[in-house]
Amino acid sequence: MAEPVSFENITVGDDIPTIVKGPMTTAHIIRWSAAMENWHKIHYDWRYATEHDGLPDVLINGSWKQHVLAQVLADWVGETGWLWKMSFQYRGMNIPGDTLTAWGRVTAKSQRGDYGVVDLEIGLKDQNGKEGSPGKASIVLPLKGGPAVPYPFDPAVLN
Repeated sequence: MAEPVSFENITVGDDIPTIVKGPMTTAHIIRWSAAMENWHKIHYDWRYATEHDGLPDVLINGSWKQHVLAQVLADWVGETGWLWKMSFQYRGMNIPGDTLTAWGRVTAKSQRGDYGVVDLEIGLKDQNGKEGSPGKASIVLPLKGGPAVPYPFDPAVLN
């Protein structure tokens, strides 16, 4: 098991461990759509996606991308940290055959109240290194010797 992330040991410019998913298949996309009850045809009907909507293939779901971005952050901070904020944009389409890598880089860190806040840029790149979901996130971590991050997290503790 990996050592828990320590606020004191994080440096601006650090890359967090990546998560690689893929190559994605149509079966992955359909299973996610079914689980999310997202029945838009662009996620399972190739003819509709390509002929009606003019897409290159069926598309990987945006909610799946959101999940993977949250996963890379949650896996990094483990049980001691809290994913406080995350925002990103959908700038690219992904299709079956794509392999996607979720990544993050520390852009700032600060102490707020009894806790450490780490800001990151995040994203989801395809197998060619093309960024399709750039974004930002903020993580809350306990300080060494400080109180645990409360669960559920209340941002009022940062004041």
